[in-house]
Amino acid sequence: MPQLKDIATQVRRDIVRMVHGVQSGHPGGSLGCADFFTALYFKVLKHTPQPFDMDGRGQDLFFLSNGHISPVFYSALARSGYFPVTELNTFRKLNSRLQGHPTTHEHLPGIRMASGSLGQGMSVAIGAALTKKLNNDNTLVFSLHGDGELEEGQIWEAAMFAPHHKVDNLIITVDVNGQQIDGTTDDVAGLGDIGAKFETFGWMVLHMDGNDMDNVVATLEKAKGLTGQGKPIAIMMKTIMGKGVDFMEGHHEWHGIAPSDEQLAKALAQLPETLGDY
Repeated sequence: MPQLKDIATQVRRDIVRMVHGVQSGHPGGSLGCADFFTALYFKVLKHTPQPFDMDGRGQDLFFLSNGHISPVFYSALARSGYFPVTELNTFRKLNSRLQGHPTTHEHLPGIRMASGSLGQGMSVAIGAALTKKLNNDNTLVFSLHGDGELEEGQIWEAAMFAPHHKVDNLIITVDVNGQQIDGTTDDVAGLGDIGAKFETFGWMVLHMDGNDMDNVVATLEKAKGLTGQGKPIAIMMKTIMGKGVDFMEGHHEWHGIAPSDEQLAKALAQLPETLGDY
């Protein structure tokens, strides 16, 4: 567990450096989800980084639906061996494979869907999960969504479809940080009890502290143990936007702005280099 926490610290360090480097990107949600991505890619997923197989037969698959938090995704992929860590230095630059929102036409290893538009990832994940069933592939499909993203209607169409068709090899996680680009989710469009909504739709629901590594690993492993029982699984993951950088924590303003030179220095002082910077 200490090793996972060190990796998550380096991932957070990568995030602020990447976004600062081009003065563009989404640090807040990325920082909040660093523990989740670290647990997923370094502990929970059954996956083979190299050679990367787009079909992923015999492997667990992950789909990022809220694609704007690409910095944390790219860091986790690079640090777990999908592509060279040095390539993080190209984030959002011209001709880079690391676009602001992940895209498949860049052929970046680890990316299986383009997720620039919100609301689509659950549908894609369900399709992949059903394909695994048709192929008699017993591995699992995971996806991540933002709570603000749940304002998209397509999410709820997919949420109805999965239980009806007993897509029980699917584990989705909702990042419940209560923040979105225009303010808090309560102010923009109150979501109410998200877990209760999924339960009503027929999902098995778990709750998780997304910034407690022990709880993240334990909950994801528990979710894996609940698959194959006729219902899809939804994890409500409570996180703090900007987690790990005190002046960013809990503020929706950091959804999509980059730190200044001075702010970067303050952030890096709170995030010790554990794996080596790119």
